[in-house]
Amino acid sequence: MQNPRNKYLFIRILEACNADCFMCEYALSRDTYRFTPEDFTELLPEALAAGVGYVRFTGGEPLMHREVLELVRVGTEHGMRMSLITNGMFLPRFVDRLAEAGLAQVIVSLDGSSGETHDVYRRSPGMFDAGLEGLRRARDLGIIPRVNTVVGPHNYAQMPDLQRVLTEAGVEQWELSAIKLGREIRYPDPADVLTACDPIYEADPRKVLVPLGKRFYGEKPEEQKAYFDESITPRPSGPLCLVTDDVIYLDGKNGRAFSCSCLPHTEDDAGPGGAPLRNTSGKVELNSPVFREHADLFKANGPTLCNGCSATAAGYSDDLARLGAVPEWSY
Repeated sequence: MQNPRNKYLFIRILEACNADCFMCEYALSRDTYRFTPEDFTELLPEALAAGVGYVRFTGGEPLMHREVLELVRVGTEHGMRMSLITNGMFLPRFVDRLAEAGLAQVIVSLDGSSGETHDVYRRSPGMFDAGLEGLRRARDLGIIPRVNTVVGPHNYAQMPDLQRVLTEAGVEQWELSAIKLGREIRYPDPADVLTACDPIYEADPRKVLVPLGKRFYGEKPEEQKAYFDESITPRPSGPLCLVTDDVIYLDGKNGRAFSCSCLPHTEDDAGPGGAPLRNTSGKVELNSPVFREHADLFKANGPTLCNGCSATAAGYSDDLARLGAVPEWSY
């Protein structure tokens, strides 16, 4: 039976970035690749046919793309709900024009509770204040303001303060996901993580902003043990990963499509992963047999195979399994 939910299409529109984040492979990248409005126009009929209703631009830093406003406008004109994720530095100067182009949601990456910490992690002075200013302005313009936070031993203790800051700023959604560095992440005192962060998730959502999805360190004792002892981030509870029904992540530069936004960053050296974006005739295919085979593999095995799942992805799958539906922008 056809999936009645609107799918999410993530598109990495460039790899260049102006930030120097210690945990990111795109730090200070000057890569020249750009996904163009012509590329997007070619892709959109396939996206519509595949059931896509939400499009999110990622990078690198999308606001370094000279045609980002046109890309947002093209998607909006085709009936897509448009979103992008940014480090926030350029957001104050772009946000009015993004609203005019039809942007529905903006996601700013904030990892500390103030510029004194966040700007050090991102090695980019002024980035925290710019991001927060852009979020407030987006809220006033009717754009859904969201924050994504990468949390680890260096910053977990700041999360209660960040919760307060984001609540006061009118942020509507918040993702807390565990830092992933391709190696084991160790916390000196796991019990202190729970003491500091459990109240964040247990707070009254009518009064404060509560994060989406699962706790970044896991909901159940066995998940928490796997996280603190083996650095395995919480996964969908199973038996299936239902994210793979609803997500297409497009790496345009390499011409590959993936069934989860986490997968392009966790592939090993066995091959390029995912599925080719174009068939042997050069035509774009977002829901090809090869893509479905890839998606079905991770649908069946993700809950036991994946290491690098985000708290939002795991929670999205669990909510679907439990409730059969999810609110808009839950991923």
